[in-house]
Order: sequence, then C-alpha cells, then structure tokens
Amino acid sequence: MTYDLAIRGGTIVTATDMYRADIGISGERIAIIAEEVSGAAREIDATGLLVMPGGIDSHVHVSQPQGLGITLADDFASATASAAAGGNTCIMPFALQQRGHSLRQSVEDYKRLAESECYIDTSFHLIVSDPTPAVLGQELPALVKDGYTSFKVFMTYDDLVLNDRQLLEVFDVARAEKALVMVHCEGYDTIKFMTERLERAGKTEPYYHAVSRPEVIEREATHRAISHAELIDVPMMVVHVSGREAMEQVRWAQQRGLKVYAETCPQYITLTAEDLQGLNMEGAKYVCSPPPRDTESQKAIWEGLTQGVFQTFSSDHCPFRYDATDGKLNPKARTSFRWVPNGIPGIETRLPILFSEGVSKGRITAQKFVELSATNHAKMYGLYPKKGSIGVGFDADIALWDPNRKETIRQEILHHGSDYTPWEGFEVTGWPVATIARGKLVMQDGDIIGDKGFGQILSRSASQYAS
Repeated sequence: MTYDLAIRGGTIVTATDMYRADIGISGERIAIIAEEVSGAAREIDATGLLVMPGGIDSHVHVSQPQGLGITLADDFASATASAAAGGNTCIMPFALQQRGHSLRQSVEDYKRLAESECYIDTSFHLIVSDPTPAVLGQELPALVKDGYTSFKVFMTYDDLVLNDRQLLEVFDVARAEKALVMVHCEGYDTIKFMTERLERAGKTEPYYHAVSRPEVIEREATHRAISHAELIDVPMMVVHVSGREAMEQVRWAQQRGLKVYAETCPQYITLTAEDLQGLNMEGAKYVCSPPPRDTESQKAIWEGLTQGVFQTFSSDHCPFRYDATDGKLNPKARTSFRWVPNGIPGIETRLPILFSEGVSKGRITAQKFVELSATNHAKMYGLYPKKGSIGVGFDADIALWDPNRKETIRQEILHHGSDYTPWEGFEVTGWPVATIARGKLVMQDGDIIGDKGFGQILSRSASQYAS
C-alpha cells in the first residue's frame, strides 16, 4: 500500500483556500493532496464533510495549582480527550511558577503531570509570577532556548500580579530572547478597591464579580501594558479581550504600527453578565475573568474578529466542578464572589460555538474560521509549518466537520472533568465528527478511540510574530 490512510471525497479548507481533493497520509504526515488518492491501507469517506486542520487551543489551564483547597476539574487525560472530541489536535496549557519556587523546577513538575497522559499533542507556555534576578537572568532565557518560547504575566490576582517595574523587566527579557509575552490585562488595585466597596455594601452574590471588574478596569490595564510594550519595543499578546474598550486599545496600537496582538474567547460572543444573576449560586457557573459583558460588547468582539484585530480565538478553558467543596461551591464562596474560583470549562465547545455563530450565521468564512482556530495559533506560537494547516509535509492533524449537523450542547455529551457546561442547551449548527492527530484517528462520532499517551509534549521554535 502506498499510504497508511486516505481521506477521500471531502472539501479541504485552509486559512486561504477551499477546494475538493483527497489526502494521502504516510506515517504521521500528509504525503499527498490530489484530485484522487488511491492505494491506502485504510480510507475515510469524507463526502459532504469539511476537511480542516485540527484546532489548536493556545490558552487552556490544566492541572494547574490553585491553592486554598481548590482543584481544577481536568487533568491532562480528560482535557486532551475533551479537546479531541471538540475537533482539536493540540492544546497549549500553562506551567505555573508559584512564588518562591524555581521556574525551571515548576516546568519539570508540570511536565511530569502530562507525560503518558495526553491523547493529542501538548505544548507549554510559562507563567512568570516571581521574576527574581535568577529567573530573569538565568532560568527564563534558558527555558526559551529549550523551546518554551512564550510566557504569560498577570496584572491582577494576589498570588500572580506583577507591578509595573516587574512587567518591564519581564518584557525586557522577552525582547532579548525573542519570546512572545502574553498579558492578562486587569488592574489589581482597582479590582481590589471595587471588591471591598461592594462587600461593605453587602453585594456579595456571584453577579457582583462582574460589577467589580468593569470594562474601564480592563481598558486601563490594556493601555498600560501596551505602553510598557511600546517603551521596551517588544511584541505582546493581549489575552481574553472581553469587549469594545479593550479591543479598541488594541486596534489603536495596531494602527500605530505596534506589534500588539489579541485573543478573544467563546464567552465574549455568547454570554453576558446577566448569566451571573442565577439564583442559589447558579451564577457561579459563569464566573471568569474578565467577565462576560453585554450584547453590545458581543457586537464589538465580532467587529474585532472580522476586521482582523484578533489573531486567535481560544477557550481560556479553566474548569472547576460546580457542586464541589473544592470548586465553585467551596465553603467560602457563599460569603463573597471573591472566593468563587475564576474560570469556566470550554475546551470542547470552543470550535462548535465559533463555527455555528461565525460560519453558519454568515459572520465569517470557513477560511477565517481555520485562521482563528488553528493557523494563527501555530504561527503565533512557533508550531508552523509543522501544524496549523493542511499541506504536504504538515503533521496529519485533521478534523472532519459536518457543516449542517445541528446539535444541542449539553453536559451529558461532553468529555471534560467539570460537572457542568456554561452552554447547557445552546444550539449549534456544525459539528466535528472525526479527529485525526498525527495520522491516527482519535475521535469518531463523539467517541474517543485514541490511546492515552499518544500525544507528545512539544518544544517550539521562536514565534515569527515575536521578532
């Protein structure tokens, strides 16, 4: 047999093209794309289906330490299985440096959690929370050279926030090492002020999480981060932009020629702050940061998606169990929204939501969907041209989509470790029916049929966007 696998009869979609062709796969890579491919040991009939690059979710939290008796709901096995079920072939979680700990040791500890657990490929970003002279001068440069070519910093959260001087120092290392720095842009002091004021007024329900973090706080921090990046002359990715005010700060920077990039997420095109109003702590299910805004903000996000302000569409998957003492309903959560863990599950539903709300409703093309869900992630984070598109020589990371299949998102059909989905009952048109990772069929018709441990932990080259 000439090929190990042939995908026949489908319509191939890349970030630039859409055409009918067959694909021949040898080993883990695409060997041929032709009008007709024969002579394969196994064939998949993709008639009527879209053949697209497997999704890359470049912003997920898996097995990340939380402290205070709180536990994330997904380990690497459940997270990668869930991702594969949603049409993804690679995820990019964060190796978190806890304060007082070595960044290198944090990476090694995190890597051990992932080894032999993943159904699909995984690659780590770093989180820098304690930029000591040793971290800045030794560990961080060495880790970038080892293939950890992107890292995230926070402008909020007690155990993660960096002050302006520390941000500038980390940006300076990123510039020197040609690493891409990701920034969570919310103002620490302003959130703390708002939280304490609301608590004094007795406004402690989950809904007030959104009130404590209004758009002006995200806007101010976004502008401040952009100003720091301009001063240092370093490219920067603003993650999980939630609405117009922060989006327009990014667009302002881009129009001035600054290398400022941006990401948004499903919650900002489908959810609103009103979802946090649920009775009896139901609103805790929607607590994430930045919080969902309103319908006008959703329109602004679509504006940014269609006009190219946003380069990537990620899930910011940060799953907790709702009905659990180590999750959303931990003992302190009922006393104040500040103790409700920040984050929602979304690794499996990211792509169906974007496809349905974007492609099926005519807001974006299928090619734009591929760009936002896979290609730009690979280019932004040093995985291209190994991943992110369909072409000869690329990894055979492919998702087959039924563009006409109607499905209702519900917890019972999902594979994540959380006990709920924020999109319970949400109707979508367009659904992944098979996922092929490096030439191996890992998901078919919603069933995970791949092998745990098949997924590799990838090092990455420098981002072409970070030079």
